Amino acid sequence: EVQLVESGGGLVQAGGSLRLSCRVSGFTFDDYTIGWFRQAPGKEREGVSCIVGIDSMTYYKDSVKGRFTTSSDNAKSTVYLQMDDLKPEDTGVYYCAAVGSVAGTLVATFYDYWGQGTQVTVSS
Repeated sequence: EVQLVESGGGLVQAGGSLRLSCRVSGFTFDDYTIGWFRQAPGKEREGVSCIVGIDSMTYYKDSVKGRFTTSSDNAKSTVYLQMDDLKPEDTGVYYCAAVGSVAGTLVATFYDYWGQGTQVTVSS
């Protein structure tokens, strides 16, 4: 059974940092792309970043480039999203998701498996 479990959300002031973790199980990490998505109240879910398991290629939404970093620890089956210089507009529920593809994508509809989400709130 494929499972993704996020952790690490919380409340932080603008300019602060948080690190989210996504522990995955039930599939071979190299065969998948793991994505990070977020959804703010009243807005659509949007792709933030993703990492391709087999070669660790990463992709980012333009607005987070230079501030967010996605990495993986294959031995721990865990993907991380390091978020620095956080802004109030980064507020939302953050989800990790998996798709059985080695093509990185930030399009949510391509992803098959989703975690339960973790709340990130950035105060101004």
